[in-house]
Order: sequence, then structure tokens, then C-alpha cells
Amino acid sequence: MNKVLMQGNKVIGEAAILAGCRFYAGYPITPQNEIPEYMSERLRQVEGGVFIQSESEIAAIHMVVGASAAGARAMTSSSSPGISLKQEGISSLAACQLPAVIVNMMRGGPGLGNISPAQGDYFQATRGGGHGDYRVIVLGPATAQELADLTMDAFDLADAYRTPVMILADGMMGQMMEPVVFKEPKPRVYPERHMMRGAGTGKHKIIRGLILDPLEMEEHNWTLERKYRVIAQQETRHELYRAEDAELILVAYGTGARIAKGAIKRLREMGIKAGLFRPITLWPFPTAELRELAKRNKDFMVFELSTGQVVEDVRLALQGYARIGFHGRPGGVVPTPAELANVIIRQYDPKQGIAEHQ
Repeated sequence: MNKVLMQGNKVIGEAAILAGCRFYAGYPITPQNEIPEYMSERLRQVEGGVFIQSESEIAAIHMVVGASAAGARAMTSSSSPGISLKQEGISSLAACQLPAVIVNMMRGGPGLGNISPAQGDYFQATRGGGHGDYRVIVLGPATAQELADLTMDAFDLADAYRTPVMILADGMMGQMMEPVVFKEPKPRVYPERHMMRGAGTGKHKIIRGLILDPLEMEEHNWTLERKYRVIAQQETRHELYRAEDAELILVAYGTGARIAKGAIKRLREMGIKAGLFRPITLWPFPTAELRELAKRNKDFMVFELSTGQVVEDVRLALQGYARIGFHGRPGGVVPTPAELANVIIRQYDPKQGIAEHQ
């Protein structure tokens, strides 16, 4: 396909259509409004396309539950406080093992916060977000090209594991414009394999997340847990940038990783051998791959647009085998690469290592 210049939010919409998404329900909230705007037009142009602007975020996610149960590739999108309202429905999708894609274009918080880009929803996304023992696959794109690729991958992963998949980006990524090439979608095995226990096939089946017998509920939880273990073993993704000879490894994702790459360029010019480890799957977190780096690197610096959430997964991965520094800018503040480089210079001594974050 040809390369096209598109806004990030619209890239997600087009990638979803190409991946076979035929149902979208959502409710307006900045900074992701271009997604439902785009889907409202494009779904009219494809056979079987359905777009609904629902009366609320809560209604939207439960419409997605129904569409997925009937066998449709379904998606919703929102931003931070809107995603909070969708959590019960996301938990229901996980409980019923229904595939769906949820997009969160993060903004500053907590509460209503503001409409500036932030990364404060990491814990919510990677820990399931709602009630009960469950997980969702979380993908953290850093470029418009990845918005395209990972959105298409999200639908395939959702089908393969019968689970919700979340695209976790932010307001800056949704508003920026970059050239993208949309890859050829994989053919979907349709429809029987992806319909929930025969729903929509003419067979009478009951889809339920309410399991009153404790032993049956326990077994259901362990069934989900076994699935999550397989996902953790099979689906981790990460990027290494200038890490081959690095003595200091920055850890960042999404927009934060773009800033970190600029900082690394400046640090290299100053003689500091810095590199980047970028998790692409935020859950499952690429723990083993990060731990492998600790065999030859003892200094790590976590940078994120929050008060410190990714740093907790880095600590769990490295388990005391490395020194871990931290720099965060929450609330929608986006620092420059030069600012980040200056912070690292203050915290890192090539002889003594990184000043650890407590």
C-alpha cells in the first residue's frame, strides 16, 4: 500500500477498518474524538459496518460486549476518565472470554484532569483495571506507524486468545501527523471460531459472567490464569535502541520513549553511552528481556509521564540486580529531550552509577 500522511487518531480508525472491525460504539471525549468521528464515516462505507454514538461510556462498552458475542470484530475508544467508566464492561469481556479492542488516548489526571498527554493510566491498564482476577493485553505504540500496525495486531490477538486488548497511547500521539503504510491484514477465520459458545450460529447458548458456585468460579479463574500465562510466554514485544554498547539503559514507552531517544542522542554527544529499552507490550511486560540486559548493565533510568508506575515493573523485573533511577513529569507536562538529558547528567556518574530512586 502507498504511504499516507495521517493524524494518529485517524490512523487507528483506518487500521481498525482494514482489520475487519465492523462495530464501533463510543462517547465523545478529548483528545480522542477524531477516532469516533472517523469511524462514523468509514463504517458507513463498508458492508455490515455499524457505528453508534452511545449515551455514555458505560453503554458503549456493553454494546461492544454484545457485538463481540454475536461474532463481530468490535472496538471502542476513549480517554482516561472515560476508560474508568468502561472498566466493568472490560471485566465482563474478560470473564466471558470475548475478543474486543479498547483504545485509551491518555490525558492528565486523576479525576477529569486536563486534555494534555500523560501516562498515568499505566497501572489501570496493566493490572486489568476493573474488579476480579483478570488481565488484558496492553500494547504501547510510539509512532503513527505503530498505531497502524498494533491496532491491526490487536484484533488478531483478541481473537487468538479470546480476550480484550487495549491500545495505550496518549493525546500527543493521537494528534500528531506522520506518514504511515497500512500493512495487509491477516484473513480472519470467520465466523464459528470467534462466536462465543455458538452465539449467533442458531444454537441456543448462554453467555454469562455470573457463576454462583464458588468452586466453579474458582476453576474459571484458574482457566483464565492459565491463558494469561500462555500470553506472557508467547506475546512479549520490546525495542532496543543503541543498547549494544550502552552503559546506562533508559526504560520508557510511547511518547516517553520518543523523548528518551532524543535525550540519548544528546548524551552520546557528551560522551555518555546511553541506550533505550522500550516495552511495546506493557502487559505482558517483557520481564525476561529486560532482566537479560541486567547481566551486562547495572544502571537503568526509568522515564515516564507520571509520578512513577512503569518503574514498579522495572523493579520487579530486575529484582535488585541493578541500580534504578527515575524521572517523571505527570499532569500533562511533556519535557524536552534536552531537559531529560540534563536530569540524567545530574543523576548519573559513570564511575558511581545512577542515583537510585527510593
